[in-house]
Amino acid sequence: MSNSFEVIGGKKLKGEITPQGAKNEALQILCAVLLTPEKITISNIPAIRDVLALIDILQDLGVEVEKLSEDTYTFKADKINLEFLKSDTYKKKGASLRGSIMIMGPLLTRFKHAYLPKPGGDKIGRRRLDTHFLGFEKLGAKFNYDSNETFYSVEASNLKGTYVLLDEPSVTGTANIVMTAVMAKGKTTIFNAACEPYLQQLCEMLNRMGAKITGVGSNRLYVEGVEYLGGTEHRMLPDMIEIGSFIGLAAMTQSEITIKNCRLDMLGNILPVFEKLGIEMEYRGDDIHIPARDHFEIQRFIDGSLLTVADGPWPMFTPDLLSIVLVTAVQAKGSVLIHQKMFESRLFFVDKLIDMGAQIILCDPHRATVIGIDRAYKLRGITMSSPDIRAGVALLIAALSAEGKSTINNSEQIDRGYQRIDERLNALGAQIKRVS
Repeated sequence: MSNSFEVIGGKKLKGEITPQGAKNEALQILCAVLLTPEKITISNIPAIRDVLALIDILQDLGVEVEKLSEDTYTFKADKINLEFLKSDTYKKKGASLRGSIMIMGPLLTRFKHAYLPKPGGDKIGRRRLDTHFLGFEKLGAKFNYDSNETFYSVEASNLKGTYVLLDEPSVTGTANIVMTAVMAKGKTTIFNAACEPYLQQLCEMLNRMGAKITGVGSNRLYVEGVEYLGGTEHRMLPDMIEIGSFIGLAAMTQSEITIKNCRLDMLGNILPVFEKLGIEMEYRGDDIHIPARDHFEIQRFIDGSLLTVADGPWPMFTPDLLSIVLVTAVQAKGSVLIHQKMFESRLFFVDKLIDMGAQIILCDPHRATVIGIDRAYKLRGITMSSPDIRAGVALLIAALSAEGKSTINNSEQIDRGYQRIDERLNALGAQIKRVS
């Protein structure tokens, strides 16, 4: 597997691009297939590393998986082998994929017990799993930690609906607790629940399977336990992070790009934030058309003060797009303060942008001020390394807008979240080559 991208920058791109299915939705929806012995068909599944790894774990667990087309699969979980969760194979596969924690809820509610190795994950600062465990315990699950085997064995023979107040609106935590509550006895109220579109999609899918969930889209969910869930069909949303990445890319490279099938109704605050950066967009049906423009100017607040873009739990601006906003602002006219509240150490990639000629002041691990250079000069190509999925794409956007050749090492980080990104951008006129 090659592990670097070689990028020749300075090309203007042109054409249409369709976003892949949403990675963060896929990880939840795929775990939900464990809730029923009946067949479930899921379409618009992105062929990316993390998602394929989860499908692989489901097959190891005994789920019958059939691939109908490039993005459509059927799943049938009628012969599950829970012993697999105790194996070294699972310990290894589960540790490299944070999303694997979400198989716990479905297994607990359907089979009354489960096993969990101590989880591992992505290095973007602390991401606690306490929210998941506290929710399981509130519903009546009991944890035993086996220090010799470094496994948790979880017993849930008597799950009962209850009131759960989450300590943080964790998306995977909410998903896991909802999936545990769907077949618990009685009524569960989850307050301070995450309300991301991904979670709305999960709840709507569960309701089609026979669950009784109300309050979908708000931060207070009510789940009335049922005895049995059946099969269904589900189509995943387009990936909003890809959509935002393509908007930033178009502005940075002065390109004319049309992003197809965006589900505009599910994009929340994403489009208003890019509009504040001065990017022109036309909405045509469900497509976003970005005309080629040489300049874009960052707006100020009404009182004339400097624009701040900060992240927060949905429907606030998603943290996954802050690195894209930051890199896009580099060639704008004006300045913006980027405030990354939710994760530490996600802004440390700005040193690479500074090496390329960007004017950025890193104030602390959470804040960076970008002073736009308004095309006074082009960024220059350099060799750099991608620290995480989202920073990787921000660096790719910088490289595509820069003069000369850039090399981005550790490109498998980008592959974890973006499907065949090199081929898809090359089709628009980019020049990206994979090298080992």
